[in-house]
Amino acid sequence: MHSLLAAQLDIGSVVIVAILGVAGLSFLFLMASFGSIWLRAMASGAPVGLVELIALRLRGIPVGFIVDNRITAVKSGLPLTIDDLSTHFLAGGHVHMIVQALIAAQRAGIHLDFNRACAIDLATKGTGKNVVDAVKTSVNPRVIDCPNPASGKVTIDAVAKDGIVIKARARVTVRTNLDRFVGGATEETIIARVGEGIVSTIGSVETYKQVLENPDRISKTVLQKGLDANTAFEILSIDIADVDIGENVGAKLQAEQAEANKLKAQAEAEVRRANAVALEQEMIAKVADMRARVVEAEAQVPLALSEAFRTGNLGVMDYYRMKNLQADTSMRENIAGTPDAK
Repeated sequence: MHSLLAAQLDIGSVVIVAILGVAGLSFLFLMASFGSIWLRAMASGAPVGLVELIALRLRGIPVGFIVDNRITAVKSGLPLTIDDLSTHFLAGGHVHMIVQALIAAQRAGIHLDFNRACAIDLATKGTGKNVVDAVKTSVNPRVIDCPNPASGKVTIDAVAKDGIVIKARARVTVRTNLDRFVGGATEETIIARVGEGIVSTIGSVETYKQVLENPDRISKTVLQKGLDANTAFEILSIDIADVDIGENVGAKLQAEQAEANKLKAQAEAEVRRANAVALEQEMIAKVADMRARVVEAEAQVPLALSEAFRTGNLGVMDYYRMKNLQADTSMRENIAGTPDAK
């Protein structure tokens, strides 16, 4: 009986020792894998549980990277959790940039919460921009050339009411509006709106001299239009960097109109000349027709004379007197030199 009890105690001791051994090995494995990270987090005042570290490893997330970024955030006074950072990492975001942007915004006194920073980071992915640049632009305003030199144009051309072309170049100072950054229009929209405002303002002045005398009237008028509405930026100032005079479009248009009027008048005169020529030819044809009728009528005279002789209405003496009268008339016409005698 005593031997059986002793055997059972030996088996129990072995099991306990085995369990303690497995536990010890597991602890040693965990300490080997996460010990340095866990101790670093504890020493930095941003403690992380071993369960959270194991969960990060199981989800395929770089443990050291996430913990180091959380340490940076906590030491800067940002209460970010491991779950916040790991969730953004799994969403394809840049955890390091998020932390840097939040720290920069906090130091500059700009309100930027974690969710909005994540939204900006994901929205700028693949665009060549990032959330850190957005915060920096919000702290340090940037200057945009209008028009953009990359477009191939160096000036914005507009025509005043007196027909003179004015070539202007503006520089727009903007800063990022973080509240409208996601979904807001980009700087291309700012450039287009400012260009449209400059053209509209120059087109409303009576003479180009007013623009040369007060170039700031362009910037003041354009700035009052609220061109930064629904954009990712806030316009701080619009400065006219250069104003130059171009060609006289009004005079050019008037000259072209005069040339067009001249061509129109020449065409109308040509039409009238053609009509006159046609009418002259028509009159010549009518004269020829009348002459043909006269010849036809004269051809009837001998027939009438013959008929008069046969009927006794015309005698021989009457006929001779008529011939003498015709001869006398022909002689008088030759002496007078009338056109019919030629």
